[in-house]
Amino acid sequence: MSGHGHGHGHNCGDEHGHDDVSEAEKAAEFSLYLKIDTERVQCLNEVEEGSGKYVFKPWDRRMDKEKFVESDADEELLLNIPFTGNVKLKGVIVIGGEDETHPNKMQLFKNRTNMTFDDAACEADEEFEMYPDPGGVLEYTTKVARFSSVHHLSIHFPSNFGDDHTKVYYIGLKGDFTEARRHEVTICTYEARANPADHKTNLLDSVNQQIS
Repeated sequence: MSGHGHGHGHNCGDEHGHDDVSEAEKAAEFSLYLKIDTERVQCLNEVEEGSGKYVFKPWDRRMDKEKFVESDADEELLLNIPFTGNVKLKGVIVIGGEDETHPNKMQLFKNRTNMTFDDAACEADEEFEMYPDPGGVLEYTTKVARFSSVHHLSIHFPSNFGDDHTKVYYIGLKGDFTEARRHEVTICTYEARANPADHKTNLLDSVNQQIS
């Protein structure tokens, strides 16, 4: 199922641009997993319920293959990812499964909560042709202007390189995070009827002094 007639540019980095970036810097860049509301992550068509959240982990554990998500009925996977604030998404790294289980296409949708596979048939905000990346060195760079205020991200893997099932070990999200603004409600108490005793004035005293 790897033959697609799409000409979408993946604007994908390669391993040669990262030699001057330390592991600590990469870990800091790909730390948005800390800003995911993990318990509310939803993955459609996963074999093991709740396994979708396992792919969001620290940079230094990206090669850990103990936990992963695998598709069930067919090769499609759809992850709904809520953040705890607003994200400016700059890049995505995906470590997929071995051989033909690695996804060969990725579609990103922003701020469309509770997406279904039917919803994923709509045009994505951005789409990438993917390449096998067992080492996690290929960065799919997003068009930041489209992803500057994201509170919910959906990632759709519609197909892979030929297997009946798709497997993903790691998804790294790179970008900036802003705390969600809370709208404070100001409660004002108004007097139904003014009580003269509560509004003392020297006016009456002044009048009395003038009369006397």
